[in-house]
Amino acid sequence: MNLGLTGKHALVTGASSGLGLAIATALMAEGTSVTISGRSAARLEAAIAQLPDALRPLCDYVEADFADPGVVDLLIEGARRRTGQVDILVNNTGGPPPGLASAVDPDVMAAHYGTMVDPVIRLTLKLLPQMRAAKWGRILTVASSGVVQPIPHLPVSNALRASVLAFMKTLAGEVARDGVTVNVLAPGRIGTARTQALDAGAAERAGKTVEEIAAASRATIPAGRYGAPAEFGATAAFLAGQPASYITGSTIRIDGGMIRSV
Repeated sequence: MNLGLTGKHALVTGASSGLGLAIATALMAEGTSVTISGRSAARLEAAIAQLPDALRPLCDYVEADFADPGVVDLLIEGARRRTGQVDILVNNTGGPPPGLASAVDPDVMAAHYGTMVDPVIRLTLKLLPQMRAAKWGRILTVASSGVVQPIPHLPVSNALRASVLAFMKTLAGEVARDGVTVNVLAPGRIGTARTQALDAGAAERAGKTVEEIAAASRATIPAGRYGAPAEFGATAAFLAGQPASYITGSTIRIDGGMIRSV
């Protein structure tokens, strides 16, 4: 299937590894030039170095930390250096540490709002006018399965990602007539370093091995396994493509059937 993405340009945040890099790689495979961002220039350079030879020329990077006040302008300036525009925005942020909802520190919640919600909304709104003027744009936001079915021990993530989801759903209805689609990706258990860290934390709390925790987790997934980052990236690339022009305001689950609600 031709996704019609040749010549488009994407900004993918949080893309030095994991889901962000998987999305960037899938977009590049479709002929999209991509600017990836992350907090470490060394990790970004390493990510680009591991790309297939044919894709490497399509990728550049901006070192940026969502905790910095000027991060939005820095990202936009860096992303526009290549083509002068951003056709596709992929919002991807790190996740807060686990804990109990009854023990959440409001100051910690506020700090993570400043890195997971505020800059995502600001970045989206600053890039939106150009997309609307062009009558074409894609805004994808990586959330988690917690926006549909709250995940135990991740109260801050559940709350803040749900806030972004509600904003994106509202925005989708306002810009659909301008050819701009706005969708949220809800990954289940995808085999990334973040998932491994969560399994390790669960193992420590339960006094079990990481493999015991992972096996128990796999048993709750109808597909019987964790997803591959490439599978997640392929879904994002499709949603960014021309054939997905009629999909907007949706939360797409990539979870192997893990979420049981309809």
